Amino acid sequence: MKTLPLLASAFVLAGLAACNQGGAKSAGGAEAATVQVTGALCRPTPPGRKVTGCYLTMTASTNDRLVSLSSEAAGRAQLHESKMENNMMVMYELREGLALPAGEAVVLEPNNRHIMLLGVKEPLKAGDTVPLTLTFASAPPVQIEASVAQPPVPGTEHAGH
Repeated sequence: MKTLPLLASAFVLAGLAACNQGGAKSAGGAEAATVQVTGALCRPTPPGRKVTGCYLTMTASTNDRLVSLSSEAAGRAQLHESKMENNMMVMYELREGLALPAGEAVVLEPNNRHIMLLGVKEPLKAGDTVPLTLTFASAPPVQIEASVAQPPVPGTEHAGH
């Protein structure tokens, strides 16, 4: 009977396929770096203004760093951080990028770390989308479409529950 060797071959191939169910591997066999980006949202631009903030969550598979940002919708995209200093909110550019510890969700949100789009080319209104490209030290660049909408006010996500 020739079905037994054929059946055995099928089991061997299935077993080999099952062994490769892990994450993507680099040429050296190590886990390839990836960054998952979720919840991307940009604020609508105020009338007459050409700047806006964008927010999202990044989770890296290995230790990585967000090193640059770009968007076809704006002249520049920068990573900023807002801090309270002397009873005033002050915003700084994070020129060194942002560390992404493996497996930790790193949140960009209002009044904290966020993306600033400067020189927005066309007014952004609710319902639009904004292309963003995030570049990392190790992982390949991630291109996303951020929704344009007002972000929720921090601390009110569960209001009415």
